[in-house]
Amino acid sequence: MKTAISVPDELFASADSLAKRMRVSRSELYATAVAEYVAKHRSEDITARLNAVYADLSGEMDHALRRAQARSVAEEW
Repeated sequence: MKTAISVPDELFASADSLAKRMRVSRSELYATAVAEYVAKHRSEDITARLNAVYADLSGEMDHALRRAQARSVAEEW
């Protein structure tokens, strides 16, 4: 798909220079940059959703489980 975007002249010049150094087209550079940006924010969305799920959970361990864990550690030490 083709699209038109506006970027500051300095950013355009930097991107153009980078594309030349990488020996890729500007289109490929921009597509790669956008893909990486989207992937970064997708992982942030996942983290936010996981944080929301775990925010409602108590950090307290069940007493029976805590005793069993303490016994198993004591046996090893």
